[in-house]
Amino acid sequence: MPDTEKRPASAAYLAYLEQRRCSRRRVMAARILLLAGIILLWEAAAVLHWIDPFITSQPTRILRTIVTLYREGGLFLHAGVTIAETVAGFLLGTLAGTLVAVILWWSDFLAEVLEPYLVVLNSLPKIALGPVLIVWLGQGMQSIVAMALFVSLIVTIISVYAGFSQVDENKIKLLISFGATKLQILRLVILPASIPTIVSALKINVGLAWVGVIVGEFLVSRAGLGYLIVYGGQVFRLDLVMASVIILSAAAALMYQAVVLLEKYVLQWR
Repeated sequence: MPDTEKRPASAAYLAYLEQRRCSRRRVMAARILLLAGIILLWEAAAVLHWIDPFITSQPTRILRTIVTLYREGGLFLHAGVTIAETVAGFLLGTLAGTLVAVILWWSDFLAEVLEPYLVVLNSLPKIALGPVLIVWLGQGMQSIVAMALFVSLIVTIISVYAGFSQVDENKIKLLISFGATKLQILRLVILPASIPTIVSALKINVGLAWVGVIVGEFLVSRAGLGYLIVYGGQVFRLDLVMASVIILSAAAALMYQAVVLLEKYVLQWR
C-alpha cells in the first residue's frame, strides 16, 4: 500500500515561507506609509500655502466633499453608474476579443486577411471615434459602454491571438497524431495553455475600460464620475473634481484586485 500520509514540512521550507510572509508584510507596510506620507505632505503644503488649495485642493476638503456627496445621495449614484458601465464594457470587450481571437486561430486565411486591419485599428486613437459612436448609438449609456468595449477589444484580440500562436507546437502535433479534431485541440491544449495570456489581457482591460468609460462620460453623460469631473471643472468646484478622481482611483484599484484574485483562483484550478 502506498504511504498517503503527508510528510511534515522541512525546517528550511518553513523558514522560506516565513521569509515570504515577512517580505509581503514589509511591502504592504511600505505602501501604506508611502500613501500616508503623500496625503500628509499634500495637506501640510495646502495649510502652509506652499500650494494653492483652491487649484490643487487638499485631503480634508476632498473628504468633506465625499461626505457631502454621500449625504446628498450622489456618491453611490454616480459611482454606481460609472462602475456598471465599466464592468459591462470590460466583460464585453474581453469576451468578444477572446472569441475573435479563437476565430482567427481557427482560420489561418482569415487571420492573414485581417492582420493589417487589426494593426491599423490598434494604432488608431479610439477616442477619436467617440463622436461617431454617439451619433450611431445616441446619447446614453450604450454609447459609453460601446466606447469602453471598442477601446479594449482590439488589444484583447491581438494579445490573446498572440498567446494562442505561441502554444507549444509539439503538443498540437501529438494530439493530431492521435486523430484529435481542431475543436479538441482548442479545448485541451490552446485554451488551457493560454490562461495566463487571457488573465494578462484582463488586467490590461481593467485600465482600458475605465479610460473608455470616462472619455465617454466626458462627451455625453448626465451621471457618473466623469460627469462630476466635467461639471466640477465647469463651475470651478475643483474639490469635486479631485474627490471624483479619488473615488475613481479607489474603484479602479478594487476592480484590479478582483482580477488578481480571479487570477489566483484560475491558476490554482489550472
